[in-house]
Amino acid sequence: MPYVNIRITRDGVTAEQKAALIQGVTELLQTTLNKNPATTVVIIDEVDTDNWGIGGESVTLRRKAGK
Repeated sequence: MPYVNIRITRDGVTAEQKAALIQGVTELLQTTLNKNPATTVVIIDEVDTDNWGIGGESVTLRRKAGK
């Protein structure tokens, strides 16, 4: 039973985009590794940009600085 955890920043991803991610990852596991889609679990965690850091800065600050 594959378990896939996708973490993205919470900034405007639509329900349709998340559904496409879930479907696409499930299909990829089926075609690439012959995994059963019925037992494939995909979780999407959305993280506030204040809680996601890169290079010692939050994503919020990096975006404000144009990085």
